[in-house]
Amino acid sequence: MDPARPQKHSLTLRGHRTSVSLEPAFWQAFREIAAAEGRALNELAAEIDAARGTECGLASAIRLHVLNWYRSRDGSVAERP
Repeated sequence: MDPARPQKHSLTLRGHRTSVSLEPAFWQAFREIAAAEGRALNELAAEIDAARGTECGLASAIRLHVLNWYRSRDGSVAERP
């Protein structure tokens, strides 16, 4: 399997199923963030979804959240989508 090829997974956001395609490294980091925060993956995804607005797709919003989360841990400047 190509490690850079996006993989589709289903999420439940506020009672509705949706699928999101992310690269395996982003899925892993997204799961790590949810675990570090003691939250369910669907709960974190729903929060990101609610905050993203209409100009940004859910997959992109998740990638940006992952990037910003890790940047904030190493002292780099983080921006919210």
